[in-house]
Amino acid sequence: MKRARPLSLPPVCALVFATLALAGCNRGNDEAEAIATEVPSAVAAQGAGGAVVESEYGTPVKERVATLGLLNKRNNLTQDLVLKPGESRRVGNVIVKLATCERTLPWENPPETGAFVQVFVEERADAGQPLTWHKTFSGWLFKNSPSLNVVEHPVYDVWVKDCAMKFPGEEENPEDFAASNKAAKPAGSPEAAPSPSASASPAAAAPAPAAPATPD
Repeated sequence: MKRARPLSLPPVCALVFATLALAGCNRGNDEAEAIATEVPSAVAAQGAGGAVVESEYGTPVKERVATLGLLNKRNNLTQDLVLKPGESRRVGNVIVKLATCERTLPWENPPETGAFVQVFVEERADAGQPLTWHKTFSGWLFKNSPSLNVVEHPVYDVWVKDCAMKFPGEEENPEDFAASNKAAKPAGSPEAAPSPSASASPAAAAPAPAAPATPD
């Protein structure tokens, strides 16, 4: 009785199977932690497309600090980016640049917080093309109205979380600010009671004359 000889694969096939097996073993290591890297000078030099307008009230633009959220949908990693106007942050193959941030005045209602953001992604236009930086978003993002403008990208999402700035009169402690705005009401002068003699007519105040006596 002849035994079946073990199946032998050509060297090319064996190499393909080994590569697939190795890829399957490393599939669980795709979720690497995002690390900030240096921003390319060509991307950092790109402006926001217009001059930043200073507001009449509040902290100057250069002193404001924005907090932006960055989501990588591929590995579900989320992190906060703290930026000042003009700063950029690169995380892997995405760059987020802040032009300015703003929030509504304390007496305006409803309150809103916004930031002018640019997002650049290093990706290929086609499978055979090299990696190049593309501007995927440039515009205002709003915290309380995120649907007004969104970053449309299959992998990355960016949103506004805060804009640290102050307006004249705002204090560190909100209770102290409320107490300072509560002005004490001045005590009003008491109303003078009406004088009976002043309100009554002289005729009413004088007694009526007695009737003359009739002779018998």
